[in-house]
Amino acid sequence: MYVCMCFGVTDTAIKNAVEEHGVGNMRELSRVLQLGTECGRCVQMAQQIIDSTIIDESLFKEVC
Repeated sequence: MYVCMCFGVTDTAIKNAVEEHGVGNMRELSRVLQLGTECGRCVQMAQQIIDSTIIDESLFKEVC
């Protein structure tokens, strides 16, 4: 699903940035992907994806 139409950034790209680059907030994400630097409509959804990915990853690591 596209989260940022200005730069064509998908939810998968955001999840990958969290997992591979350790992104934890919008400031870090905008350095890796140009997300949130144009119109700003994507910021809230992108932060939700960051948060849910961090939670999912931390729960997964505790189980393994």
